[in-house]
Amino acid sequence: MNVFARTRARGYTLVEILVVVTVLGIAAAMVIPEMSSAHALRVQAAVRTIVADITLAQSDALAMQEARAVVFDTETNSYTLVEVVGGVLDADANAMFDSGGPGGRFVRDFGDDVYGGSRITAAVFDDDATLIFDEMGSPQRDPDDTTPGNGGYIEVTGTDSVYRVNVDAFTGRVTVERQEAE
Repeated sequence: MNVFARTRARGYTLVEILVVVTVLGIAAAMVIPEMSSAHALRVQAAVRTIVADITLAQSDALAMQEARAVVFDTETNSYTLVEVVGGVLDADANAMFDSGGPGGRFVRDFGDDVYGGSRITAAVFDDDATLIFDEMGSPQRDPDDTTPGNGGYIEVTGTDSVYRVNVDAFTGRVTVERQEAE
């Protein structure tokens, strides 16, 4: 073995560096569009949350054979699930229980970062922002009256997307449709 043999330090060639930079560029081109769609996914999550909570209120009305309501507040970008007690709708006193909600109340606040800036821009049910289900799970007009409601809709707006959650009269069937962003 030759003690004086030179060990040659190996570096990267220009070709190898260019290949790595090209691969990283391609990977970045695929990731950046995915990052911009993350906001759209948060708006869709907000819509799915509304649909799930409406279905919960309707199911609870059926199970307990008592009226339930979803009280929307577009000003605070939130809504509350409420038990209708004796024909009286009082969102402060009779909010349904949610162990994770503020004070144990079932309140959804869309100001939370989880919903990516989604806004409840409209909630229209019989000229009101309250969806009421009777003991059979059908929309009704007033909490103290058995007159069937006309159904209605909730509009949720996010960056570059608007969704409308429709609630059918009589059946309370919930559907979602994407609207053209204005």
